[in-house]
Amino acid sequence: MNYKHLHYFWAVAKAGGIVRAAKQLHISPQTLSGQIKLLEGRLGSALLRKQGRGVELTDEGRVALGYADQIFALGAELSAQLGQTREAGQALDFRVGLADSVHKAIAYRLLEPALAVGPQVRLICHEGKFQDLLGQLAVQRLDLVLADEPMGRQVSVKAFNHPLGATAMSFFAAPALKRSLAKRFPQCLNGAPMLLQGRASALRQRVDAWLATQQLLPQVVGEFDDAALMKAFGGEGRGVFMAPTVLEAETSAQYGVVVVGRSSELVEEFYAVSVERRITHPCVAAITQAARDRLFHA
Repeated sequence: MNYKHLHYFWAVAKAGGIVRAAKQLHISPQTLSGQIKLLEGRLGSALLRKQGRGVELTDEGRVALGYADQIFALGAELSAQLGQTREAGQALDFRVGLADSVHKAIAYRLLEPALAVGPQVRLICHEGKFQDLLGQLAVQRLDLVLADEPMGRQVSVKAFNHPLGATAMSFFAAPALKRSLAKRFPQCLNGAPMLLQGRASALRQRVDAWLATQQLLPQVVGEFDDAALMKAFGGEGRGVFMAPTVLEAETSAQYGVVVVGRSSELVEEFYAVSVERRITHPCVAAITQAARDRLFHA
C-alpha cells in the first residue's frame, strides 16, 4: 500500500472535502482526487462518495479511516518521541497553531516555557480559526493547537484536549468612564456602554448568559473578534470591557484603565490540543506543566 495515498484520503476525510484538504496539503484538488482513486483501486473499494459540495465516507471508508487514525497517531507519537533524542545542536521545530480568540499576552505566557526546553528549539506559530487549525493538526502540519475552548466531540479529528487552566474575568474602564458609573458592580453595568467579544467567541456565550442571570442590560457599543482592538477602544473611554484577571496589572498599565469589578462566575478556559493522548513532546510537556504550576495556579 502507498501510505502517501492513505494520508491523502485521511486528510480529505478529516477536512470533509477535497478542495479544503487540497488547500491544507498545498496540492491541486485534481491531483488529490487522482491519488485517492489510486488508493481505492489498490483496495478494491470506494472510500468516498459525493455529498452536496463535499464528500462523505462509504462503509469501507469508515473502516479505512479507523485504521488510518491509528497509523498516523502512532506516527505522530514516534516523531515526538524521536524529537526528544535529537542530536545536540540540531533544531527542533515546534509548530503551534494559535486560535485567534486567545489573548496574545496569555499566548506568550503559555508558549514561553517551550523555549526554555533548550536553545535548539525553534518556535513556529500560526494564527487562525480554531477549526482550521484542527484540520492542520490532523494532517500533522502542527504539533499543538492552543485555544480557549476544547475540541468538540463532533469534530472528526483524532486528537486530545489537555486542560491548561482557567482564569476569572475582570471588567475595565477608562478612569473618567468609571467615575460616571453610579452604582456598585455589577449593577453599574446596567445601561453602561460596553465592548464585548464577537459572537463566535466561546466566552461571549457565557457573558450573555451571565448578563441575563444578573438582569443586566448594558448598551453594547462594539463587538470585536480582536481582543487587542477591543482594549484599545476601551482605553479611549468608549466602553467597559473584559479581560482575564491574570492579566489585570498588565491591562491596566498598557491601556490606562482601571478595574471596575471582577466576576468569579465568568471564567475563560484554555486548552492544548494535540494528537498525543499521553504527552511526550518535550515542548508540550513544558507548556502544560508551567500553565498549571504558575500561570493558572489556584
